[in-house]
Amino acid sequence: MNHMFLNKIISGCFTIPSGIITTDVSVLARIARDIPEIGVLTTKSIGPRPREGHKEPIFTQYAPGCFMNAVGLTNPGVEEFVRQLQAISLPKHRFLLASIFGGSVEEYVDVARLLAPYADGLELNLSCPNAKGLGMAVGQDPTLVQEITQAVKQAVPIPVIPKLTPNVPDITVIAKAAVAGGADALCGINSVGPGYYTVDGYPVLTNTYGGMCGKGILPIGLKSIRAIADCVDVPLIACGGISSAEDVRAYRHAGADIFGVGTSLSGLSTQELQTFFTALQRDLEQDSNHAATLLRIPDLSFRTYHLVENQPLAADLSILRFERDILIRPGQFVFVWLPGVGEKPFSVLDDHPLTLAIQRRGCFSEKLCSLEAGATVYVRGPYGVPLHPPKQQKTVLVGGGTGFAALYHLAKTQPGTEIFLGAKDARHLFYVEEARKVAPVHIATEDGSVGRQGAVTALLRHWLRTQKSEEDLVFFNCGPAGMVDAAVALEELYVPRHHIYNSIDYVTRCGVGICGSCATPDGQRLCVDGPFL
Repeated sequence: MNHMFLNKIISGCFTIPSGIITTDVSVLARIARDIPEIGVLTTKSIGPRPREGHKEPIFTQYAPGCFMNAVGLTNPGVEEFVRQLQAISLPKHRFLLASIFGGSVEEYVDVARLLAPYADGLELNLSCPNAKGLGMAVGQDPTLVQEITQAVKQAVPIPVIPKLTPNVPDITVIAKAAVAGGADALCGINSVGPGYYTVDGYPVLTNTYGGMCGKGILPIGLKSIRAIADCVDVPLIACGGISSAEDVRAYRHAGADIFGVGTSLSGLSTQELQTFFTALQRDLEQDSNHAATLLRIPDLSFRTYHLVENQPLAADLSILRFERDILIRPGQFVFVWLPGVGEKPFSVLDDHPLTLAIQRRGCFSEKLCSLEAGATVYVRGPYGVPLHPPKQQKTVLVGGGTGFAALYHLAKTQPGTEIFLGAKDARHLFYVEEARKVAPVHIATEDGSVGRQGAVTALLRHWLRTQKSEEDLVFFNCGPAGMVDAAVALEELYVPRHHIYNSIDYVTRCGVGICGSCATPDGQRLCVDGPFL
């Protein structure tokens, strides 16, 4: 069902707010293609320069459906983002709303001019509560809001839509200032706060404080939109706590035209997103409220594990064994949190007991590898889609480096498995004896210290030439991107592509598909669509 927004016909009345899911252009393009109900495509907030933002944890849940986030305006900078936008093509009847921010009026204008040729409208982020001196810091000053809006409006030929913060004594003062500056529409609200949430006395977010979002801010969002609609006459994009058609109808009654569904989508795969928005549109047409039943409350809670053994294998590799088991299925992963240090995702090498293979790569893994027996870590999860290989096919597991950590659990549970391991040298092989108890193991090392010298893919090629019924094989590859690419190129000579599954180490920050940092080139999100794709 088509809608009209700022003189453009669009395919649906929904958007996903800035900074949620559509933070990578590949995801943006995929959602534009597959989910027409999302007629307004909102980008992450883009600034004048690349910005790393805050370290993990960046996302937590303080009550069911109530979240806090502190991403910190992570973005690649406007010049790189323009290059990325040039590489995609969006379907007809989509409104591309590019969100921008800056530290001054001049920076807002500079970013706006660069992005305007590629967008249908510009959202001015005047409301982020997680970046010092940016976002909310300027959005609480009506004079500055009017000045920024007016300057951007005069600089670009496309609609300008300030996004307002609820963290002000009277949001109508800010709304009137934005409209006085020439705003074509308004968006509200951004997250509330910032707030503070702890586990065992430790602040969960590395930034300590974070913006509150989700179900808990619905009444604040409704109040804000109603107040804005009563004082200005421009189209309104409503965000804040929407999780059902009932919420959408409430916002529509308050005066909104476009409806942003955000953190309630936590944990949904790309296919589940598509199903949800189809159901949500149907609910509006049929006066029903079924779409909400398709949502889930993700588990972001932490459980403590005590380290029993830290076994260093090499200068950059350790095996950590903990005191108890973890309930996890093959293919899934967990996050490990060290309060005050950070959080990272890891494949579970073994579930009985919880065992992790840790490669030293940065300050967090360095700290993890230096833990002594008795140390406490916090674990959340599992996340990801469990693996269920067809029982009638022979399963071939190909692991390079620490990639075997994602494969051993599958080997334990899947009969008829063949294991291929590649490593730098003997010291970088692990769990070999355990693997041999459950399946034949083929080993290649770069220096020839164990098994065949050379790449594991060369070993795999030799074995494949001996097989007679290649169509019955299914492959699971995990390791460095170069190894995985080489394995796929070889395996495609023997089996159809849908018999090959790969897990590549994309950056994964939230685990529930919200931050979009683990986007793949084809627009999937590794943590909810994978990790094996």
